[in-house]
Amino acid sequence: MGIDKSIINLVQAALSEDIGPGDLTSRACLEPNPAKAEIVAKQDGFLSGLKPALLVFHIVDSANIVKPCFKDGDSFKAGDRIIEIDGFNLTLMASERVVLNFLAHLSGIATLTNKFVQRIKGTNCKILDTRKTTPGWRMLEKEAVVHGGGDNHRYGLYDMILIKDNHIASAGSISKALNQIQEYLHSDEYTDQFKINPDQVKIEVEISTEEQLIEALKCKVDRLMLDNQSIDSLGILVAKARMINSKIELEASGNVSLENVADIAATGVDLISIGALTHSAPVVDLSMKIVE
Repeated sequence: MGIDKSIINLVQAALSEDIGPGDLTSRACLEPNPAKAEIVAKQDGFLSGLKPALLVFHIVDSANIVKPCFKDGDSFKAGDRIIEIDGFNLTLMASERVVLNFLAHLSGIATLTNKFVQRIKGTNCKILDTRKTTPGWRMLEKEAVVHGGGDNHRYGLYDMILIKDNHIASAGSISKALNQIQEYLHSDEYTDQFKINPDQVKIEVEISTEEQLIEALKCKVDRLMLDNQSIDSLGILVAKARMINSKIELEASGNVSLENVADIAATGVDLISIGALTHSAPVVDLSMKIVE
């Protein structure tokens, strides 16, 4: 199926957790018979999670015939059939909860992401996720953000440099941290471990004051994260940064909500990162019904 091994492992772990040695209730009261089922949306939303959902049905019983009615990233309405399944009653019931857990959670992320995206429609700003993901679910959750119309920040600690407050405190200053980073990026140790052209590594610095902003812009950086700012202070920092370097990428982060995201985008930032997309998205209400 061309699915990443980490997703296969996650699905297998979820099935083992839920089914264990077997579905006691179904085995106790049902004879195995052919059955048809459908997964239906009980609210509007955006779809994500087909990849693990279809894999669940395949692993539980490879004879299941599964027909998605939508693609990941599609919008759906309450009452829409999301997936149709032709299989056996015992295997459908054994698959039900794990399938719905994947679809409900990931579609919830896509749906919440799209709400943020719609609030800033018409601007040049993009909505980003963060690393505040469920352990083991990162790839799927970040895909769900994309399915909702958002974009991905770095995937992990390995694919981008982001100097945060603790790095600055430990190194002594932003300038010292950046100097050490440039030395490391051109060292043999870096080349041996990461094997990525150092010129392709994006460098971002988290700043909270105008003094930090000025210090960072004197060095070689690609992006500034303007963290935990009020709308007024964010506007001041954006104007100052554009005055010094009109091409610098600016990311707003911290205390972002559906109520203030449009005001944040209006300050002129290029990116808004939101941890809530993945750590606090409400699930989408879906159900599976045996229909025949």
